[in-house]
Amino acid sequence: MDHFLLYAIGLGALLSVVACSGRSNNRAPAAGDAPAVSQTPANALAADAPAADVPAADAPAAQDNILLAEWTGPSGGVPAFDRMDLASLKPALETGMARQLEQVEAIAQDPDPPTFQNTIVALERTGRDLDRVMAYWGIWRGNLSTPEFREIEKEMAPKLAEFQTRIIQNRPLFARIRAVHDGDTASLRPDQQRLVKLVYDDFARDGATLEGAAAERYAAIQKELAELYTRFANNVLADEEQYVLFLTKQQLAGLPDSFVQAAAAAAQERKHDGEYAITNTRSSVDPFLTYSAERSLREQVWRIFVNRGDNGDEHDNNALIAAILKLRFERVRLLGFADYATWCLEDRMAKTPARAMELMEAVWPAALARVQEEVADMQAIADTEGAGITLEPWDYRYYAEKVRRARYDLDSDEVMQYLQLDRLREAMFFVAGELFGFRFTPVPAGSVPVFHQDVAVWQVSDRDSDKPIGLWYLDPYARTGKRSGAWATTYRSHDTLDGERTVLAANNSNFVRGAPGDPVLVSWSDAETLFHEFGHALHSLSSRVDYPTLNGGVRDYIEVQSQLLEHWLLTDQVIQGYLVHFRTGEPMPAGLLAKIRKARTFNQGFETAEYLASALLDLKVHTIDPRGFDADAFERETLAALKLPREIVMRHRSPHFSHVFSGEGYAAGYYGYLWADVLTADAAEAFEQAPGGFYDRELARRLVDTLFAPRNAMDPADAYRAFRGRDARIDALMRDRGFPVPAAVAAP
Repeated sequence: MDHFLLYAIGLGALLSVVACSGRSNNRAPAAGDAPAVSQTPANALAADAPAADVPAADAPAAQDNILLAEWTGPSGGVPAFDRMDLASLKPALETGMARQLEQVEAIAQDPDPPTFQNTIVALERTGRDLDRVMAYWGIWRGNLSTPEFREIEKEMAPKLAEFQTRIIQNRPLFARIRAVHDGDTASLRPDQQRLVKLVYDDFARDGATLEGAAAERYAAIQKELAELYTRFANNVLADEEQYVLFLTKQQLAGLPDSFVQAAAAAAQERKHDGEYAITNTRSSVDPFLTYSAERSLREQVWRIFVNRGDNGDEHDNNALIAAILKLRFERVRLLGFADYATWCLEDRMAKTPARAMELMEAVWPAALARVQEEVADMQAIADTEGAGITLEPWDYRYYAEKVRRARYDLDSDEVMQYLQLDRLREAMFFVAGELFGFRFTPVPAGSVPVFHQDVAVWQVSDRDSDKPIGLWYLDPYARTGKRSGAWATTYRSHDTLDGERTVLAANNSNFVRGAPGDPVLVSWSDAETLFHEFGHALHSLSSRVDYPTLNGGVRDYIEVQSQLLEHWLLTDQVIQGYLVHFRTGEPMPAGLLAKIRKARTFNQGFETAEYLASALLDLKVHTIDPRGFDADAFERETLAALKLPREIVMRHRSPHFSHVFSGEGYAAGYYGYLWADVLTADAAEAFEQAPGGFYDRELARRLVDTLFAPRNAMDPADAYRAFRGRDARIDALMRDRGFPVPAAVAAP
């Protein structure tokens, strides 16, 4: 999977995220397919230290600053994206931090004994000004990055780290939190008890218990990490922007017309009229590697893509990786943990690195065995054609497509003719209506501010009662300054703290726009990704929690909702109602659908192995003492020990593994996609067996009530048992991928 989400939760803007506490924060900025800097634990100053460069809350810079202003307009107020002013960002951040520090200090110095209301709930109300600023920050960082913004980001990331540390290491504040946590909470509702636990754990696990030199060193580490994460992310983005391959008409052999037209449009956008641009993003690279008959060009494009962040130049990330790992290790040792992964997984579903590793190692042999079969099939075709080659990584997708056609008579380009982006979006709305009772209504252009002309907005309401749920923003196309990948984010999450707040959810993709007037056609994999990210949006829109902090989820659980939604793409209702040929309007033929279903587990060796190679390396690298670490050597040695076939490269090589090294959202946690997929496959089988299938009303109601609406108000293991009536089993995952079921393995 190559998805990133920015999830909605958390303590106002109090914490950007205690990344490995299993929570993430909607007030942190989004960043392509990687966590944003302020999504990471970034503590830098002791509570009694001066406030660095944070000005007084009533600083003149705050006056008339649009980034600080209350949101006005429809749906309870919306960001003024059309009036974003980069010159206002730094003063807005400084003023927002100062105001929140005042709010927090007032709680810390409250003369009344600490209670749930005057301490925990009071904290939930802090930071609303900074919340608004961070929504804009996220747009600049993820969707509209410029050299000017990156300079501000470089300066402000460590200041945000210092600010957050002042809160975490505010000893009177933590004493009040601990008093509530250690006191009698029996009279609180279950969701309130969980809120107390999450708040306390966030502080305790992020260094609030440290004192003296240990606290000072912890703070210094956090500040340095914030700087390193920013540099890593911007290095990857620089390589993605810098390396664009322009082709002539004579170099287009094998490429589908739809891809050629999109490449021509991308070249024209870059002032290369008459040429064809292959951009250095997965949405452009993967289809090129699948269809291009020019082997030398496939190799060139592949090398450029896999070497992002690893070119020995000013944007090389190898030294940054070593520095990041060393600081993470030192930080958790201050907290008494043996290694970073142990600290990170303590409050995940997996609980320990050993359990996460056990799951991956149960699947790994089956993936390798399938890869051997896939390679043999592909090599046989290459030999039959007289290619005179031994398969290399840049050949895998190309010859896999040939095998698909030969074995299943299934042409991926033919399938694409039925996968129009606009109709897929309408299919998602249909599923949301059937399962969640949501109605999506287009908002007239100009009535809701947007940050780019590509962005469209829909009003979301309850289909039966017309009750407003919120707004959904879609930013679908790739462009310069936009981070690669696909992700979901929320500009505002639901809570009822001071009146019910509607949700502002967003999905972001990097599809290559076609020629003017032509529909955008996508691959089956991209269609699944579209449904996946929409699942995250539905998770946000379904929230029924009362407190902001409960709007998130445990990292190895929060992919369940999105991965599960992918299964609805292949339902009859979606296929028959929305997948029509882009030229003729004819529905997808039954024969083609049968081929798709028959080939559903095709190439699962490749898909699983390239993902697991990254996940295994991520976990292994966070269980060692990284002093003296060599990123390149560790990657080579780890993959050799795993016996990763030479024809496959890990999905995310270390120098551009933004999930893990541009923040901590997935650090030591990339395994979470597989962990969540165990639950996903098990839940999908429940729908397959239900009387009404994937649209069974009773099961859909239970799905929403147990797996979507509670967000992080319930322990995920309890939530899943409430849905399924038992724990998940790995058997369903193995069946879903067409792998043999192992005799015994611990299941989530």
